[in-house]
Amino acid sequence: MRRLLLVAVMCGAVSGAQAADMPDLPFLRGSFTEGLSRSSVNWSGGYVGAHASHGAADMDFTNSGQDLLAKLMNNLDIESEFDISKWPLLGKAHMQNSGYGGFIGYNWQWTEAVVAIELNYTHGNFFGSNMGSQGRSFQFPTDYVTTATVASAATMRVTDYGSLRVRGGYAIDNFLPYGFAGIAMGRANINRWASYSAYYRYVGAGGLPDLSGGGSLTDNANAHFVTGFAGGVGVDVMLYAGLFLRAEWEYLRFTSTVDTTINTVRAGLGYKF
Repeated sequence: MRRLLLVAVMCGAVSGAQAADMPDLPFLRGSFTEGLSRSSVNWSGGYVGAHASHGAADMDFTNSGQDLLAKLMNNLDIESEFDISKWPLLGKAHMQNSGYGGFIGYNWQWTEAVVAIELNYTHGNFFGSNMGSQGRSFQFPTDYVTTATVASAATMRVTDYGSLRVRGGYAIDNFLPYGFAGIAMGRANINRWASYSAYYRYVGAGGLPDLSGGGSLTDNANAHFVTGFAGGVGVDVMLYAGLFLRAEWEYLRFTSTVDTTINTVRAGLGYKF
């Protein structure tokens, strides 16, 4: 028993001597892991910057002419019977373009968490167009065979767009990855045209004359203000004394007579005060 106690005392003495001889390394006290999680950059404050962008837009013209056709044929029996204004005429258009713009905002930081409000603007030139027509014949009204033809065309040009957004990020040393969501705003020229023609051929007895009718209607909305929603992700990289680089992807969706989505990737340079 005394031998066991002697061995235990000797082991304890050796362990204590080794611990006393070891250097005082920071990671032994937990400061190393703490340093990995804490940002050494102060992201708080206002900032401004400029960016260049490249992206693609998708414009859905499918229903863009239906309201014009409905106005044209409002009092016609064939419209009430067959819903001619809702016939599918137009489709979608896809285009790509580059642009440039700027941003301004303000950051609030709590340890690694960063929240910001930002106004973002881009000048570009997305232009799309589509046109189509359709004709059908049916026996209506009584003793008549009616042939109805409708046509529609539309163009849209988006020249200025941007977003008022809220950002949320997590600071990792010089890097600030973030996501954002907000309101999309833009300026667009939307030009639409629609027409119809109807020919009533008499097929009954009595020799009544054939009938015909038609008309067209246009709608031009230049510098039209469109709105929607925005979202995306990005990263800011602090270079030196407030100067930072930005890389970002943004998604915009505008709801108007021509439903439009815009996806852009951007590279920017900014300065935080």
